[in-house]
Amino acid sequence: MLVDEVLVAAPHVRYTPDYVEADYCYETNTVQLEPSSGRAVVRPVLEKYTFRTQRKVPRVGLMMVGWGGNNGSTVTAAVIANREGITWRTKHGIQTPNYFGSLTQSATVRLGSMYGSDGRFEEDVFVPLHALLPMLHPNDLEIGGWDISGANLAEAMRRAQVLDYDLQLQLEPYMAPLKPLPSVLYADFIAANQSARADNLISGSNKREHLEKIRADIRAFKAERKVDKVILVWTANTERYATVLERVNDTAENLIQAIADSHDEVSPSVLFATASILEGCSFINGSPQNTFVPGVVDLAIQRGVFIGGDDFKSGQTKLKSVLVDFLIGAGIKPLSIASYNHLGNNDGKNLSAPSQFRSKEISKSSVVDDMVASNQILYRPGESPDHLVVIKYIPAVGDSKRALDEYESEIFMGGRNTIVVHQTCEDSLLAAPLILDLVILAELAERIELKRDGEESLERLHPVLSLLSYLLKAPMVPEGTPVVNALARQRLCIENILRACIGLAPENEMRLEHKRRPRSIAREKSLI
Repeated sequence: MLVDEVLVAAPHVRYTPDYVEADYCYETNTVQLEPSSGRAVVRPVLEKYTFRTQRKVPRVGLMMVGWGGNNGSTVTAAVIANREGITWRTKHGIQTPNYFGSLTQSATVRLGSMYGSDGRFEEDVFVPLHALLPMLHPNDLEIGGWDISGANLAEAMRRAQVLDYDLQLQLEPYMAPLKPLPSVLYADFIAANQSARADNLISGSNKREHLEKIRADIRAFKAERKVDKVILVWTANTERYATVLERVNDTAENLIQAIADSHDEVSPSVLFATASILEGCSFINGSPQNTFVPGVVDLAIQRGVFIGGDDFKSGQTKLKSVLVDFLIGAGIKPLSIASYNHLGNNDGKNLSAPSQFRSKEISKSSVVDDMVASNQILYRPGESPDHLVVIKYIPAVGDSKRALDEYESEIFMGGRNTIVVHQTCEDSLLAAPLILDLVILAELAERIELKRDGEESLERLHPVLSLLSYLLKAPMVPEGTPVVNALARQRLCIENILRACIGLAPENEMRLEHKRRPRSIAREKSLI
């Protein structure tokens, strides 16, 4: 049986026509280290919270910057194929549309155990993650956006060469009428090899006017599509890192003035993020550049608007965050991690420029830091594995990215262990469902409020939405908060926050009900 909705029957959970409200006991630990004695003194902490989640799912618009790229065209095509129930022929047979690779649409969580009338365990019950709370369905999205290329979405889909030919033919009537809005191009921020695509630009060079045009585009899209809210996702080219400068992009006020002055260090992604925040729309950065300079973060916090980033975590990096967690968790010491990639899509072409590659290298390299820091038995303070990331542009392989990783580790008594992994990742088919998940979870977060016991009013989550970390290579967290890169911990964070919203305890694998020796056996043994 496929479950569509979860109802918690408990006095601390209340359902009204508008809200799900749950009282929740949050248990954690504070630790004090005593260097002189070598002891860690642990004090358990229990705090009572109330969660309230709006039940009504609004009409949502997704606007992508880089809509005409591989990711944008693939997301749009997939939603249309699923919405229209389009099937197509492949060499493997008839294919039906799906949302495989989406955490919210295709993954399940353990809800609990089912027991028979005699009290005997029958089975664990798993439900789709989206059944825990009312969530947006991808089929209901209204999609639009901007691109420096004026090609319509059918042309963009053909150029991307991601989807099967028969599916492209059937999608063409739906995709051809869709055309991206003009975008902005500041040549210093992307590779020079992208200029040939740039035939769809907002005129002029005044960045304040560009900002106001983007804001007007958001308002017009919202009105024309009759949506309640809009979420923006940057899925355009990787930019070079912007230089963070005092009195330029270090505060919200300085950033707004820098835009008015058309300062050279205001990048296109910063401009779109600023426009999104000023319009009250959550903004997600799917590329590795530092879009969220301090001024953008400051503006988001002032306005109470969600931001999330950076860089979609799809294939190679996701596996790395699993393997390194496994090795260090097993007491094995990774000494070196060498990651090589080659790909032939436009992302690869843009990354062939050194400054754009540097942005990607930074986001890929930091993924193991928290796991290394977690084990001081293996690593002395300041010590870390050698970590090399290489990306090469090979046009012939198109969107089918090839990734080779070698993990060299020290094992028992000075031994060595080498793991080599080769992946062929269809890049956009891995990234597209992540974009949908990011939008769905960000929208859900906009409907969640919470308060600690004793506080008078409910409030939203922190504007730096670390809940999205599972889906991003270099996750953003609020200042002073630890970064978590281990994939299992990131996923558990999402699951347990959703469980808290309906008053369920965090999932654990203690399974005490199955660990105890049956009492009848214990009595028999005592008589022998």
